[in-house]
Amino acid sequence: MARPKDPAVRTLLIERAAAMLRAREPITLRSLVAGTGVSTMAVYTHFEGMDGLWQALRQEGFTRLGARFATVPASADPVRDLTALCAAYLDHALTHPDLYRVMFDASVDLEDLPAADATLEELVRAVRRGRDAGRFGADVVPLDLAVQSWAIGHGLVSLVATGP
Repeated sequence: MARPKDPAVRTLLIERAAAMLRAREPITLRSLVAGTGVSTMAVYTHFEGMDGLWQALRQEGFTRLGARFATVPASADPVRDLTALCAAYLDHALTHPDLYRVMFDASVDLEDLPAADATLEELVRAVRRGRDAGRFGADVVPLDLAVQSWAIGHGLVSLVATGP
């Protein structure tokens, strides 16, 4: 009979992997569980192996970004809101550089693609509100401007992270 999954162990392993990424330590099955009090089997129980762990780490980055976006209050000014969301994106990336790097590792699928898409949709909504309020031209495609804003933010993070 399979052992029941303990969400606390799953969280422990994700946090441990994130800390190892932050410290630029190589992550292997054994190094991940070292000092945690869990066995290597826990990685298989919760993630079906290291690939599943990477998938969960990538998802965790988007989950935390979504939570950060949720703290940005909507105002009467959609352009201000778009700017605040972009600032939240930068803050998230600089606060969680370990997860941020994994978020954009396209070689690993996401556990919950709609949750990741929801982060981009926050920007799309702000652009749409701006267009509808006449702050952007009527010909502006909300998805296009949202993706451009995301790309600019991504570029800024890369510049800040690597230094002058």
